[in-house]
Amino acid sequence: MKKFVAPSLLSADFACLEKDIEMINQSQAGWFHIDVMDGVFVPNISFGPPVIKHIKKIAQKPLDVHLMIINPDRYFEVFKEAGADILTIHYEASPHLHRSVSAIKNLGMKAGVVLNPHTSVALLENIIIDVDLILLMSVNPGFGGQKFIENTYYKIFQLKEMIEKRNPDCLIEIDGGVDTINAAKLYQAGADVLVAGNSIFTSNNPIETIKLLSY
Repeated sequence: MKKFVAPSLLSADFACLEKDIEMINQSQAGWFHIDVMDGVFVPNISFGPPVIKHIKKIAQKPLDVHLMIINPDRYFEVFKEAGADILTIHYEASPHLHRSVSAIKNLGMKAGVVLNPHTSVALLENIIIDVDLILLMSVNPGFGGQKFIENTYYKIFQLKEMIEKRNPDCLIEIDGGVDTINAAKLYQAGADVLVAGNSIFTSNNPIETIKLLSY
C-alpha cells in the first residue's frame, strides 16, 4: 500500500493560496489536508465550504477534509458539494458514530474517524470495519505548529494490530508535529498518511521537503 504526505493548508500563505495549491499539485503529495474549525469544538476558526469550493477548482489531488466541529452531521452534504473527497469526523464530537460514517459513505465520500491524543484506540473496535481511515491527532487539535506527542507511536502500534485483524484496507493518518525528523519512524510504526503543515510551508524548498517527508 502506498504511503504519502497530505500537506495541511492551514499553514499555507492565505494571501497566496493559489500559488501554494499549485506547488502541492506539482509535488509528491497525495492529498490536500483541509482543517475545518468552528471555534467551539476547538479554540480556533478556519476554512469553510466557500473556500474549499475554490480550492477544489485548482487542486489536482483529493481533498481530505478534517471536521473539528460540533454536530458535524449537519454539514456532510455541504462539504460534499464543496468538493470533499474524504471526510473525517471526531469520535469525541459524534455520539452516533456508525450512523454518521454511513451517511458520509452514502454521499460518495470516503469516511474517517479522528481520535484526540487522550482518546483510547480501543474505542474504535466496533467502528473500525466501517471506515476508510483513522486519523490520530499527535497534538491537541486547534492550532498548527505544536510539539509532537510521543505517545502517538504506541497508539499507532495498537491501531495497526486492530486494523490487521478487522479491516486491512483501513489507512492510518497522523496529524500534528510531523517533520523530516520523525516521518520515517511514523511510517515504520505503521502510518500510511502524514499530515504536515508548518514543516512544509516554512521550508525554503517546500517541494523538496514534501519529497523528504514521503515514503
